[in-house]
Amino acid sequence: MNTYRFEFKKLPRPVLSPSNEGFDSKNVYNPAVIKRRGKVVMLYRAESKKDGVTGRIGLALSEDGVNFIRHPEPVVEPEYQWERIGVEDPRIVKIGTMYYMTYTGYDGKTARLCMATSKNLLNWKKHGVIFEEFPYPKHGRLNWTKSGAILAERMKSGLFKGCYIMYFGDSNVWLAYSKNLLYWEYEKEPVLRPRGHLVEPGPPPVLTEDGILLIHSEALPGNRGLVYYTHAALFREEDPRKLVWRTEKPILKPTFKWELYGWVNNVVFAEAMIELEGKHYLYYGGADRHIGLAVGRWEKN
Repeated sequence: MNTYRFEFKKLPRPVLSPSNEGFDSKNVYNPAVIKRRGKVVMLYRAESKKDGVTGRIGLALSEDGVNFIRHPEPVVEPEYQWERIGVEDPRIVKIGTMYYMTYTGYDGKTARLCMATSKNLLNWKKHGVIFEEFPYPKHGRLNWTKSGAILAERMKSGLFKGCYIMYFGDSNVWLAYSKNLLYWEYEKEPVLRPRGHLVEPGPPPVLTEDGILLIHSEALPGNRGLVYYTHAALFREEDPRKLVWRTEKPILKPTFKWELYGWVNNVVFAEAMIELEGKHYLYYGGADRHIGLAVGRWEKN
């Protein structure tokens, strides 16, 4: 069995922090990042000091993946009942000419996984809640779904041949599959279970020669409450429900002050990864207040 070694170095300062005023003046975190026309485009969760909205989605551009310039207004805001309190935690893939964004819609009681599409990353068409019913309760609530990480290519063989797959969930991780990326069905049994408090998908998974690599978050009890770490798991390509291997030691853990103290303490929460100049750029939320970057690579042991 092949296993991987991850070597990432975190930048000591955030690449994006709250503005002095405006829609992202309280917290910026949990970004999606993708390359477009030679630029690095970040879509990030933003909260304002002036209201109780738990998320709008802002946009920022970069030439080098490190220094970002913000768009002055959010590109996605709450509109519908199921997202009236917030639109949160985007993840993005490009398939064909279309960008597909999963995000969390929050109505103040229940979080629901939603889908939106765009051709330019600025103007988004919302397609609503992905799973109208989900019978596995969280916080005593049914229909709670979050954190959809889509593999950006159809399965070429195996049980889900011809389908796209998505890993989702924020207590366990489940697998869903779709022919068209808009209508999804899910497997009833989790494919990745927590070793502590929770496990949650991170960036869109990557197909390697050894299987499907999913970077994800795990929260474990610490001396001062929960601590969020970044881990990875490998699934079989022929059956993406089957876990082959997972990291024992975290790829990232909170160490800097801005990761240890913030809106939620002790958090590194990876949600986006791109490749630049032969290295992987892994973006993460730090203490639910800033956006950090770790640069590195992985290789087989």
